[in-house]
Amino acid sequence: MATTIFAQTHTSANAKTTSNMENTNGTAITLGGKTIHTIGKLPAVGTQVKDFSLTGVDLTEKTLTDFQGKYIIMNIFPSVNTGVCSKSVRTFNQDAASLNNAVVLCISKDLPFAQKQFCGAEGIDHVVMLSDFRSDFGITYGVQIVDGPFKGLLSRAVIVVDPQGKIVYEQQVPEIGQEPDYAAALAAVK
Repeated sequence: MATTIFAQTHTSANAKTTSNMENTNGTAITLGGKTIHTIGKLPAVGTQVKDFSLTGVDLTEKTLTDFQGKYIIMNIFPSVNTGVCSKSVRTFNQDAASLNNAVVLCISKDLPFAQKQFCGAEGIDHVVMLSDFRSDFGITYGVQIVDGPFKGLLSRAVIVVDPQGKIVYEQQVPEIGQEPDYAAALAAVK
């Protein structure tokens, strides 16, 4: 009988959660042409960047303060173990080598161990890999996916922050399988 009550409660909670997700103020994007949603919207250009706490490949916590005084390019994506995501990391790694007073943060829900292994295998050494596996970055920045097969992962987005902490560029990529606009993100770093 306890199992039946639990099942009914669990089903009721799931229906409520699904209903709440459908009524969010999130962003509609696509995955393979099918509509999915993020939990919110990216922070607007001209607003102050919100602090964050993410985990580095060495398992230390990294916050906004660690990168203060530089341009910050946040390359946000679902998983480094997918083709477009890994390509975005490689492309930003190549571009970051020529940037002055700038850092590229590659942010996903991947475990730090997987991020470190990928960087070692690919020779990635000009970007900072950060994991959102134990923080609320995806919710705070409006990029956590709330439905579909990638539910719980981060959407593909780019945010550029100036040295004073103001957002100067943002792009919520409309299709998960599409690459971000690298040129526009780099142009925002003046």
